[in-house]
Amino acid sequence: MAGFSDSEAREFYRRMAAARPEPATELGYRNPFTLLVAVVLSAQATDVGVNKVTPALFALADTPAKMLALGEERLSSLIRTIGLYRTKAKNLIALSRILVEQYGGEVPRRREALEALPGVGRKTANIVLNEAFGEPTIAVDTHVFRVANRTGLAPGKTPRAVEQALLAVTPPEYRRHAHHWLVLHGRYVCTAKNPRCPQCIVADLCRYEAKTTAAEPLAARRRRAARARGASALLAERPDETPAAGLTRRRGRWSRP
Repeated sequence: MAGFSDSEAREFYRRMAAARPEPATELGYRNPFTLLVAVVLSAQATDVGVNKVTPALFALADTPAKMLALGEERLSSLIRTIGLYRTKAKNLIALSRILVEQYGGEVPRRREALEALPGVGRKTANIVLNEAFGEPTIAVDTHVFRVANRTGLAPGKTPRAVEQALLAVTPPEYRRHAHHWLVLHGRYVCTAKNPRCPQCIVADLCRYEAKTTAAEPLAARRRRAARARGASALLAERPDETPAAGLTRRRGRWSRP
């Protein structure tokens, strides 16, 4: 799939900006440290789930020093409803100790320093740099990865490849909010299942072949996309799907008679 032209990318972001002039993370936080904590907790979890536990947590520990005083066991009990909570508690205590001992209790605004913290990878560092410090970074989570590839805005096989493609195609004046626009678009419109194409403000720019129409079933959309790309190749990967017209199943694969 070919990526967007410069003019298409600019129009894509112009519409996003018009719809959401000041997008922001949906994670609740008080300061750069609590943002860092919330993003670490959000790995393999939802923002909704994180926001259910952080008010009580941040009331007790909104600085690295307070987090250390809270301790790993107490922290674990406060975040136990979040996946991988024991590992996350261990990492949060460890990174809090580093922040106190090496950075005077402040969150560094250098990527290398952030990525050296336990439980912090490139995506988390990008989010903190963007949201807390206003840097024009573009974090690639599952929503951004899907939107970039599905629409054709910035195709890539890995999150890092998509990030580099997005930085290349996104006009400078839109980079500051690009991450949030793409996340929110993927979360509420360009969803993994049953994307809301009729409500999409960039549908005419989008390269996605299986665009939904009002009330079109998912199975019907997949069959239509299969026919457009070559049905037998797609359905061989999904042997339990309802076959497109004219196909028969032989030895676990769909093929034409």
